[in-house]
Amino acid sequence: MSGIDYNVNPFIVIWEVTRACALSCVHCRAEAQYHRYPDELDTDQAKTLIRDIHAMDNPILVFTGGDPLMRDDLFELTWYAASLGMRVSMTPSATPRVTRDAVKRAKAAGLSRWAFSIDGPDAKSHDYFRGTRGSFDRTLRGISYFQQEDMSFQINTTVTEYNVDQLPAIAELVGALGVSVWTLFFLVPTGRGSLLQPITPERHEEVLRWAFALQAEVPFIVSTTEAQFYRRVARQENARRKQLGLPPIGHPHDDLAKAPRGTNDGNGFVFISHTGDVQPSGFLPIKCGNVKQSSLADLYRHHPVFTSLRDPDTHGGKCGYCEYRYICGGSRARAFAVTGDYKAEEPYCVYQPST
Repeated sequence: MSGIDYNVNPFIVIWEVTRACALSCVHCRAEAQYHRYPDELDTDQAKTLIRDIHAMDNPILVFTGGDPLMRDDLFELTWYAASLGMRVSMTPSATPRVTRDAVKRAKAAGLSRWAFSIDGPDAKSHDYFRGTRGSFDRTLRGISYFQQEDMSFQINTTVTEYNVDQLPAIAELVGALGVSVWTLFFLVPTGRGSLLQPITPERHEEVLRWAFALQAEVPFIVSTTEAQFYRRVARQENARRKQLGLPPIGHPHDDLAKAPRGTNDGNGFVFISHTGDVQPSGFLPIKCGNVKQSSLADLYRHHPVFTSLRDPDTHGGKCGYCEYRYICGGSRARAFAVTGDYKAEEPYCVYQPST
């Protein structure tokens, strides 16, 4: 996929297969509820969508929620996508539904990777963040099933003022668990997440430089979500290392974690809600159509919101003329959440462009 044209096809498609979830996470983008919604895509509609996604040059497909395990046909859909040759990941919640049998069924269906969340290095901090006592222990139990089945898994951590000082301890735990990828999700204040305190712009810069340096020390991949300026930081840090006579810190390859080049909301990335609404991302809740009435490919390629998002020269403020705009572009979701304008400059980037 190194030659993929983001104007034509996305690198990754996130499908919110259900919004139902048994947890009450304090940062939840979806503001998930305990029961499934009646307008969710049914099995036949879901398979049609999977075929349409596959036709877009077979991007990575991620089942998210809510909790995907709340769908009775989840493994059927996983098998169907895998039978087409698709790479399928899933982000279930750490609930009693994550059993050894569920992990075995997912593996048999062809699931490529599971992703769990750890937002604190211990039960007290993580369970508070997840709004459910016992979530931390269930997460570790679920991970033990992955290990027993020799399945690749990923850990996601949402970075907020609440847990930013715990990141080194979380990184140590992540390393001990033997993960393939650790992804840092930088808070976008939307959904329940609007009630949380994001870290400051200056702290964003510090954390990203720490995360990049960490990549040289750990066997797992460190990636970020909604921190597009991590790509700028990587270039700057490697340029500094070159001046010091140090080898560059590389970017380990992983088909399920590393795009051939950076994605952004609506740019190599598309989100489909539980009812079929198409958005640039789950954190940028601008409805651009619905797959029940419109072609996903047509919406992604031609809807004015998507085409605008793929034109960094028209971004507002410093993002529109920054020399890193083509590899970064700023978080369009955060710009929208903070200012109401998805084309505004990235509000949490401290870098001042030289041009």
